[in-house]
Amino acid sequence: MTTDTVVSDKGIGFAMLFSFLAAGGAVAMFAGAPEQTAAWGFAAAMLFASLAIAYIHLYW
Repeated sequence: MTTDTVVSDKGIGFAMLFSFLAAGGAVAMFAGAPEQTAAWGFAAAMLFASLAIAYIHLYW
């Protein structure tokens, strides 16, 4: 009996997408003059970094 294996690069693509979005959130955090803008930048950076790691684990 043979088994079929499907190899996909979705994990890498999603990880790169969310990593770029996390970097954008980090830039917003450092560039945000008001404290609330910096807080939203930090939240976005943490959310997208977590999603990048989750998609690596999910698809790889």
